[in-house]
Formats: sequence, C-alpha cells, structure tokens
Amino acid sequence: MEKNIFQLDNEQLKEIARSFKAKVEEGLNTENAEIQCIPTFITPKASGINGKSLVLDLGGTNYRVAIVDFSKTPPTIHPNNGWKKDMSIMKTPGYTREELFKEMADMITGIKREKEMPIGYCFSYPTESVPGGDAKLLRWTKGVDIKEMIGEVVGKPLLDYLNERNKIKFTNIKVLNDTVASLFAGLTDSSYDAYIGLIVGTGTNMATFIPADKIKKLNPSHKVDGLIPVNLESGNFHPPFLTAVDNTVDGISGNPGKQRFEKAVSGMYLGDILKATFPLEEFEEKFDAQKLTSIMNYPDIYKEVYVEVAQWIYSRSAQLVAASLTGLIMLLKSYNKNIRKICLVAEGSLFWSKNRKDKNYNIIVMEKLRELFSLFGLEDVEVDIKSMNNANLIGTGIGALS
Repeated sequence: MEKNIFQLDNEQLKEIARSFKAKVEEGLNTENAEIQCIPTFITPKASGINGKSLVLDLGGTNYRVAIVDFSKTPPTIHPNNGWKKDMSIMKTPGYTREELFKEMADMITGIKREKEMPIGYCFSYPTESVPGGDAKLLRWTKGVDIKEMIGEVVGKPLLDYLNERNKIKFTNIKVLNDTVASLFAGLTDSSYDAYIGLIVGTGTNMATFIPADKIKKLNPSHKVDGLIPVNLESGNFHPPFLTAVDNTVDGISGNPGKQRFEKAVSGMYLGDILKATFPLEEFEEKFDAQKLTSIMNYPDIYKEVYVEVAQWIYSRSAQLVAASLTGLIMLLKSYNKNIRKICLVAEGSLFWSKNRKDKNYNIIVMEKLRELFSLFGLEDVEVDIKSMNNANLIGTGIGALS
C-alpha cells in the first residue's frame, strides 16, 4: 500500500486533543453527552489509607475475591492475586440474581476473616453511581442478562445476602468500575498533583478526579465538594479524522454510531480494521489485537503489506490515546495551573504489548504525549506511566475504606 491512510499528523492530533477536552467539558455539564462523565460518589482519602477490606471483582466472565491489607506499603493481597473463578455460567439464559449471589458467597466463605470489614466491589458493567457509594445497574453487556437486577442497586442486596449468611459481618459496600479502581490505585503514592486511570485492552476508558464545582450537572442536594472521581466512558468519543475503513468497521459492529474511539483504539477492533482494509482477502474469523501484534512480530510468515498496515493501525491507536490524554490534561491544568506531576495508572494487554520490530505501544504513547505537550506549551508537566500489579484489587480496596 502506497499511502498510510491511518496516518495522523500533529495538527490533526492537536485537533483531536481539543475536541476531546471540549467533549469532556460538555459531559461534565449535561446528561447523555457523547463522553458521559459519570461521577462516582466515593471520595478516597488522599493519604493515611489503613485497614483491611474484602474485594470482589466481577468483570467479563471472571470473578475474583481477595482481602487487601493496607497496614503495609505496598498493600498486601491474601490469597496472593486473589481467588479466581470462571463465571461464564452468568451468560446462561434464565440465570438469576440468587444464583449469582450464591456463587459469589461460596467463594467469600472460603476466605478467613477475624473481624468485620467493608467490601469493595469492582463491577465492570454500565452503572450509575448513587450517593453513599452504591451503584445502579443500567444494563448488562458481555452476553449477561439477569433481568431482575436492571435498574436496581447492585451493592446493598449483596451486602444483605452475605450478612445473613456470615457470623462475622461486613460493615458496608462500595461499588466502582474497573477504570475508577485503576485511578484509585494510583493514590498509594501521594506525591502527585493529579491522577488518571486508563484502560487500553479489549476495550478502552479513562477516569480522573474533577473538582465538584466544575461538574455543573451534579444535583445540589447531593452536597458533594472537593475532588470527585469521574468515569469518563471515553470509548464513546467520536474523534475527527477517522477513515472510510473505520466507518466500515462501525457499520458491521453490534452498535453502529457508538464507541467510535474504542473501535479505532481497542484490542477488540484492531483486527477488524485490518480485515476491512483488505475486503477481498480471506482472514480467519477471530482476529483481535493479539493476532495483529503477532503479524507485526513475525513478519516472515505474513504478506509484507499486512505487516505494514498492522503497524500503521497499532501506531494510530497509541497516538489517539496520546491525543485524548493531552486533551484531558489540558482540562485538568485549566482547573489547577499548579499541576506538574501526574500519575497515570495504565492497565490493559494492548497498552503493555510488545512490538519486536518497532516501538512498543506505551513508548509510542509517551513520545507522542511529549510532542503534543511541547506544541501546547505543557512542557512543565511530567506524566509517570505506571504498570501496577493488581491495580483494580488495590483501587477497589481503597474505595471500600473511603
């Protein structure tokens, strides 16, 4: 292929950054905006996090349980990395809330506790946070459909169920999503001026702390102030400069018109972009980011043109992430010009993927961030990109103790 149709120059990336910033502001002011900006009513302590919490992590079809202990630095997790269970059974038609709670309770019973503690519940499905730290389920995704839970809070009924069945009680429950959990995990190091949680794996999303007085859509009766964790739901951003190939991928997806940023960035769709670039070629059915990176890493096995285009798609994904981060950081700086050091907790297999022939994904993001920062006059800002083991267990534990 002569021309890299996926190439974005710095002027285009600057426009994407500005557009992202404007759309986040819109989401903070109005309901149902393109970038939703969902406030989470859990305010973690900036420092002095202490104690133990039980952490539940229900995401996709995996369920994890662990006790996170913050009496030491770094926090310890018992059992190591938590106990894991495959929960594909949740996708069975007619599966009930009672069955789900029983599965969850059975694993919890096996974990030894001496005293009462709070629960942090990392729940990776679309929810709306309610004051007090519970969350209402908006809809199921990922093939799950337990109808009786839709529109209801997910924390309190589970807490009641567990307390009826356990001698040693649980004191309360806080529900947060995986991106907010990554954001909270950064707080284990209090030396930063701002924090961002980022996920670039199968899907993509961002979360950060926003001053309450900048979130115009907040109901005054909630009486919240200070910094509020906000789950951006940034995958739904519609960036400028997408291509005809992106439009094809969008058209054949299950949700046309939605999640356009996610469809250009995340692991679930990068293979589809490559397939749509060569519509007359035969590709295997399952074709995701893992497949894309293996084409780049083992070029001798594949057609040269596939290797080249795979590289373009991979690089563009990382550059789009850098542009959106730049837009978000410009917004944070507009609220607080003293922000110098930012902690970015990055999660996801694509973000930390390796590229044997060229730069790794996280390096492309970092280099492009620096370029865009200098073009926007943000040279005084330093971003630390962190990879943390068990970030969502630690972040959820912090949420529970908030």
